Amino acid sequence: MKKKYHLFEVYGIELEYMLVNNHTFKVAPQVDELLTLKAGELKADIENGSIAWSNELVAHVVELKTNGPAKSTTDLAEKFHKNILEINEILHPLNLSLLGSASHPLMNPDTDTQLWKHSYSEVYALYNTIFNCKGHGWSNVQSTHINLPFYDDKEFEKLHAAIRIILPLLPGLCASSPILDGKITGFKDTRLEYYKSNQKEIPELTGLVIPERSFSKVDYYATIFEPIKKAIQPYDKDKILDQYFLNSRGAIARFDRNAIEIRLMDIQECPKADLAICAFLIEILKALINKEFCSLKEQKAWTKEQLFPLLNDAIKHAENSIVGNKEYLNLFGLNDFVTVKEVWKHLFQSVKSKLHKSHHNAIELILEEGTLATRILNAIGDDSSEKHIISVYRQLQDCLKQNKMFQA
Repeated sequence: MKKKYHLFEVYGIELEYMLVNNHTFKVAPQVDELLTLKAGELKADIENGSIAWSNELVAHVVELKTNGPAKSTTDLAEKFHKNILEINEILHPLNLSLLGSASHPLMNPDTDTQLWKHSYSEVYALYNTIFNCKGHGWSNVQSTHINLPFYDDKEFEKLHAAIRIILPLLPGLCASSPILDGKITGFKDTRLEYYKSNQKEIPELTGLVIPERSFSKVDYYATIFEPIKKAIQPYDKDKILDQYFLNSRGAIARFDRNAIEIRLMDIQECPKADLAICAFLIEILKALINKEFCSLKEQKAWTKEQLFPLLNDAIKHAENSIVGNKEYLNLFGLNDFVTVKEVWKHLFQSVKSKLHKSHHNAIELILEEGTLATRILNAIGDDSSEKHIISVYRQLQDCLKQNKMFQA
């Protein structure tokens, strides 16, 4: 039986990166070659000390994750960066390198998508049959996931309530996908715009992205898992797909490992940015659970229908989204209508003293200069030619190599 941990005792972080060709800048479906070169044989999962490497749905995306629960987030940015440097070194003879941000700005999903063909491929193949995974929302998405533990139903109740409340604000901190098909999409978080309707054929899988008001294991199964199982049955006669894989809400309960996985965060340009955001989010959740802003009862009262419009607007406008719901703002001690950026600034001041100093500069840069999506758009300016887009995203590659923030 797996060990159970209490709230904030350990953390699990997952970061997804694209492989791109250095010459053409196209996505490179060669993660299997990378993993083979590292292990000496093809392995879907490789343990590399404190960080593990693995494949994803599509063959050009590699996932780096903490190899088991991590006691602290403070040193993780450096550990992830060390692995990124090693991967780039392995990829160098193949004329490939890693790229951050949540979407490739020029990828053509119809011609450039290759699904992972090795282990676990029967699951991916079935998913492709049901949903056609060649769309941007499947094949051109990279995100950051954070896994937070709970020990029992009481801790699950508190953690799930706090996470649900904070989800609508996340695009205002993390949006990094403003360009697809060489065009500015009009959405700062285009990844999440696709995420909302990716599985429209079976709406029970994603719901309204914000999870339902389920605050116990029994309730969660009845409200979320049972409808998912029933809905997938006609498509999955052999019962290949399980409820944990199918649940696509913005935060999902993993009762198999007693954790909640937050999935709404676009990946950033470098681990320094991602881990600062994760550490910041952890401190906000601690404050919510400790009732420093509002009571548990107040947090639990919010329905997915009330929270979804806030998220939906933030997907489009990110940090510039205006929060027009005074009751929601009251949860955080705010009274007047403000932007999502101003909410995050308020929250940062509330927890800054508890956040490790190594994360301060990254959060301050995001709050002053905007989300990565905004900084990318500022760098693009009026020139959205393919040549200029590539030049901006090559700067993002340099940021990943140097573990430094992107500034337009």
